[in-house]
Amino acid sequence: MAAPPNDADSQASAAAPLCAAPDPDPRPPARRLPADACDCHAHICGPASAFDYDPARIYTPPDALLPDYRAMLATLGLSRAVLVQPSVYGTDNRVLLKALSDMGSCARGVAVVDPAVEDRTLDALHGAGVRGARLNLVDVADPSATLPLDEARALAARIARLGWHVEFLVHVDNVPDLDSQFADFPAPVVFGHLGYFRPGQDPDVPGFQALLRLLKGGRAWVKLTGPYRISAEPAPYADTDPFARALLEAAPDRVVWGSDWPHVMVKSAMPNDGTLADILCGWAGDTATLERVLVDNPKELYGFD
Repeated sequence: MAAPPNDADSQASAAAPLCAAPDPDPRPPARRLPADACDCHAHICGPASAFDYDPARIYTPPDALLPDYRAMLATLGLSRAVLVQPSVYGTDNRVLLKALSDMGSCARGVAVVDPAVEDRTLDALHGAGVRGARLNLVDVADPSATLPLDEARALAARIARLGWHVEFLVHVDNVPDLDSQFADFPAPVVFGHLGYFRPGQDPDVPGFQALLRLLKGGRAWVKLTGPYRISAEPAPYADTDPFARALLEAAPDRVVWGSDWPHVMVKSAMPNDGTLADILCGWAGDTATLERVLVDNPKELYGFD
């Protein structure tokens, strides 16, 4: 008979609940995606039997492994990918690096690094395909934390020589002066989930308007990812349409898209990745814009050949 869980196990389980798994049957999008299309935001998680999770995590994903992810890419017609270090691993980038090695030249990565990381470690990450460093201020124990701009600037100054960017996961509606805060930032910045504003907002919210100004000024990029995270409606998340279209209108050359697979910590119905691709096609409208978002912009931001 197995021993009962101890108090520490119970506390860890309560603090880091298990997430739902992604839809195992992605469907092809209604519209054929362009050649060399890129999924610019996805995570590989596990196997948990081989890679430990950070004890400070706030959720526990089920195994979401590379073969399943690649099958999803093939179904949607995507041939390139950007894998982003999930918060559950902290600064332990081993899962990310293994996936990048397995995928080869069709993949790039965004890592999480300690502020005191050595230059030789940054060089090794670059050689492995990493092109950015991530700062997540949402999936943390204290979600009220403010932008650590001094720390971010110091890191950005160090990675600028590599041509990297800093990717932020932050609620832009909490930062009404976003554009002035990043006016002199020493590296490009990327914001996830359309700015990750909270449900019930409208595009006039000051933080989103500041994001638009950053994009227009060539100071930032944004990912059209996770509409289900910012919507108060079921799929196709129509209340996010005005935000996506405002971003595309403001700076179509500064917008990329990602599936956000395996959709960790989803509090609504699990999305089908084909549906998410269809939503993007609706936002983009014409073929030229779709190709810019899926091919040209990822090539510039992540350095694909």
